[in-house]
Amino acid sequence: MSIPVPPAKPDRKRGSGVKHVYDVLRDEIIDLALEPGSPIDEIQLSERFAMSRTPIREALVRLAGEGLVTTLPNRSTVVSNINFLTLHTFFDALTLMYRVTTRLAAQYHTEEDLVSIRAHQALFAQAVQNQDALAMIATNRDFHAAIAAAAQNTYYEGLFLRLLDEGRRILRLYYQSYHDQLPQEYVTEHEDIIAAIAARDIEKSDSLALIHANQIVSQIQRLIASDRRQNITL
Repeated sequence: MSIPVPPAKPDRKRGSGVKHVYDVLRDEIIDLALEPGSPIDEIQLSERFAMSRTPIREALVRLAGEGLVTTLPNRSTVVSNINFLTLHTFFDALTLMYRVTTRLAAQYHTEEDLVSIRAHQALFAQAVQNQDALAMIATNRDFHAAIAAAAQNTYYEGLFLRLLDEGRRILRLYYQSYHDQLPQEYVTEHEDIIAAIAARDIEKSDSLALIHANQIVSQIQRLIASDRRQNITL
């Protein structure tokens, strides 16, 4: 009498488990579902994702490399805090990189660069229409990354990508301030920037990039400084 053999479980492709854990945790951290300072428990994650702790650790290493989680001296891991005390220095660097990369893109872009920039802008516009905050964050990042690539300076590009990645949670606060219903005028700002780059108008590209950065910074500053106290009668 033969004993039936249960069907073999499909082999998980090498690295796919790491990517899945990374993608889920990254989105939860960026969306602020996992709050800054929250502890990350490898055992709980292993149970949650039904996999060993090895891919969990590898995913956490990737997240640490992007500044989204922090390993403490006691080897525990937490969601990285947002340092509001040094936020002005982040805004300084971000604004400068908006301007520099957009100026250089206007000067050095190729037709292939414009195709890429416009494709990412179309995805961003669709995300705004869908009111999908995580998609807005991702496509906005890719839009500005495409402009940085068109600038033809790998040093500026590398710095800008780092700032864009580190600022994803800040950008989440920005979209939250609009209840994820970003005004159409800010989608149009991207279109104006593309037009200036395509026209190789360096000064206008710089000016539009500065306006774009300033309105983001101003909105976040208003959100942080807003008085949300309740007038409670005791």
